[in-house]
Amino acid sequence: MKKFTIASTIKLALMTACALPFVVNAQTENIDETPDREIYLRPSYWRPYDKRGINVFETNKMADTIPYSGPRVRFGAGFTQQFQGINHENPDADNNGGTSVSTAGANKLYPITAGFMTAMANLFTDFQLGDGIRLNLTTYLSTRHHNETWVKGGYIQFDKLPFKGEFWTNLMKITTIKVGHMEINYGDQHFRRSDGGQTLYNPFMDNYIMDAFTTEIGGEVYVQKNGWLAMGGITNGMLKGNVDTVIATSADENTDKNPSFFGKLAYDKQVSPDLRFRLSGSIYYNSSSPASGLTLYGGDRAGSNYQNVMEKWVTNAGTPQATQQASTSIAFSGRLNPAFSKKVQSIMVNGFLKFKGFEFFGTYENAEGRTKNEKTERDADQYALEGLYRFGKAESIYLGARYNSVDAELSGITTKINVNRLAFAGGWFVTRNVLLKAEYVVQNYEDFPSSDYRAGGQFDGYVIEAVVGF
Repeated sequence: MKKFTIASTIKLALMTACALPFVVNAQTENIDETPDREIYLRPSYWRPYDKRGINVFETNKMADTIPYSGPRVRFGAGFTQQFQGINHENPDADNNGGTSVSTAGANKLYPITAGFMTAMANLFTDFQLGDGIRLNLTTYLSTRHHNETWVKGGYIQFDKLPFKGEFWTNLMKITTIKVGHMEINYGDQHFRRSDGGQTLYNPFMDNYIMDAFTTEIGGEVYVQKNGWLAMGGITNGMLKGNVDTVIATSADENTDKNPSFFGKLAYDKQVSPDLRFRLSGSIYYNSSSPASGLTLYGGDRAGSNYQNVMEKWVTNAGTPQATQQASTSIAFSGRLNPAFSKKVQSIMVNGFLKFKGFEFFGTYENAEGRTKNEKTERDADQYALEGLYRFGKAESIYLGARYNSVDAELSGITTKINVNRLAFAGGWFVTRNVLLKAEYVVQNYEDFPSSDYRAGGQFDGYVIEAVVGF
């Protein structure tokens, strides 16, 4: 595969840096040491969209010092501009030749070259509706999957209730209630993932290979005290709401449309000024959903940050109807969806440790499930480990590495396959709102049959991103 020289990498980094003028209005001083100038606007019990939001998981129950003096609104955004230089190959796949759309084989990979990705942007609108009551609405202005504007979701969060009495006051000192069409709190990895234009929380480029993320309609109740957190949630179990009936199949006559149940137990403690430790366990379960209902591993509607890698070039290959795939139709490159759309039961265990500038985050995940056209369940296991070192003034620079591996049984493949990724990344926070980061990645596809376009697959190369979050 083609190798990139240091000179060409530096050249591309400088090109990407030229994209930074769009952040000209950001503060130029070290904002980490300046007072919070937006205190009169920001909502209570809220995760900032800038550097302050890194390593924030659930919002805690510490007393918020912002006095409530009436409804207020805050607008924020996440912007990401990316340059990619990645090559890919699938030497073990059958029928992978061709030099044009009309001659391309069914397993021919999408031809890619180095270049910029269309910029992505998110809009965040936070309303303070009452004392301890806030509402969030997140809108995708432009993403890889959809270039047009559309709503991701929203929720209302209660950290206080407008009821008189000592009972309610004491109850809400340890309780949080969230209700809406929202990103569900399964696992801890979703707090560190890239989401459309909001990529500032993620020290690397993309999310896990098996990306547990979805938005569903429902509610969550949290209880927190002395570092312990317990959460229980229930949702409709689908990405969108509907009143459609469920159709039976020859493999599954079950026409139930059941809710999803999920929960989390976590312990998060700042042991000393230099040491923080967190351990969490999560579970998600749905016993029956419509044929394409469950989207725990396919609920991302923004897309990945590896563009067109390990994707087929054409549809209907070898026929007069052969056409090149649109970029938006192959928006989740580099990921693996086990397709548990009818039934799923999944657990995730996460560990987080931060000692001074050193940071470690680990994940183990096991999922079992099937589609409506299958009679037996399949399983998938995922492992991930990442280590970072943050240094410089206010830890504004970081270097890190991540290893991620998935072993899964896929529908139509008789043997268990493996997809693994090794990534090295570094970043520099110019201010708390502006991040420039780069990554070198190698991803391998193992044990796929030769009839599959991913047989012997690999992609490697670099990605550079300029990010703004405020």
